[in-house]
Amino acid sequence: MLFGKKKGVAGLDVGSSSVKVVELDGKLSNLSLVGLGFENLPDDSIVDGQIMEMNAVSETIQDVCRNHQINAPNVVTGVSGHSVIVKNIVLPPMSRDELEESIDWHAEEHIPFDLSDVSLDYHITDQNTNATSVVIAACKRERIDSLKQAVQLAGKAPVVIDIDTFALQNCYEINYQPDASQVVALLNIGASTMNVNIVQGINSVFTRDITVGGSQFTDILQRNLGLSYQQAEAIKRGVSEAKAEMDEKAIEPLMNNVTEMVAMEIQKTFDFYRATAEDSGVQVQKILISGGGSKLAGLAEDISRKLELPVEVLDPFRQIKVDTRKFDPDYLSEIMPEMAVAVGLAVRGVELR
Repeated sequence: MLFGKKKGVAGLDVGSSSVKVVELDGKLSNLSLVGLGFENLPDDSIVDGQIMEMNAVSETIQDVCRNHQINAPNVVTGVSGHSVIVKNIVLPPMSRDELEESIDWHAEEHIPFDLSDVSLDYHITDQNTNATSVVIAACKRERIDSLKQAVQLAGKAPVVIDIDTFALQNCYEINYQPDASQVVALLNIGASTMNVNIVQGINSVFTRDITVGGSQFTDILQRNLGLSYQQAEAIKRGVSEAKAEMDEKAIEPLMNNVTEMVAMEIQKTFDFYRATAEDSGVQVQKILISGGGSKLAGLAEDISRKLELPVEVLDPFRQIKVDTRKFDPDYLSEIMPEMAVAVGLAVRGVELR
């Protein structure tokens, strides 16, 4: 564009319980926060990753953009869950043209869906005289189509549909600038899905989406203690007033049951990774957690103890300039864990401009 302002591209994270949006400006080495917003979705609007109430989802996207002055006409959004498959594969050495011609054939070996039902993409991660390393990503078309429809009904143009685990990695790379020797597990614990991305340096070496999330903690408290959703949420997040009304001895074992399940699934993911890694001696050194589920009181400490690894909450604004006159630091701190995927999608938006 020769004249006029470049059109902005915001990052839009449509989760199972909320919608998050982030708009960034600047260069990748010097980013500033322009806008962000967070709005809860009505219950059961999205179930198991499927949009059940199209109007409710599109209206929430509209609301979050209008209420928080997100004026970018274009968005990058993302998908995750059982409809998404990501595989790292190693192929014989070949040219890009040869790979382009044969990618469907290779994908059929690794994608458990009919290729006519999915959108497929791939990226060469390494190429030498011995092998071509490729990451293949596929998502069911119906999932992509319904997400696009919700975004378009909200008056925004979806210019890219990414994968949440890769958006999380973008957020990590921009903010932590890892060196090639660092092996970190990125965990985004949403309401119903946990995205896991094991990253060595800036290369994703193993990804997995697990159907476990923060809602399991809320559900177990509601079922066993006869609480309302709001009460269970407050106790889950460690609100002292809510906990004061309950018997701590009744809460703790219930929470531990779910934490044990989360830790077991993470451990299982690490085992899968070691079983498939070319260098089985490469170990995960640290875990960075994000997502609404990461706000559970004591979760980071519990996972760290069970897996014997350091666990930190990922800071999605660590290297991003934030004007505290425009953005309330307390509000930012409150929603920070939920914003990691949206920040990663917004980073992709900056790259597209």
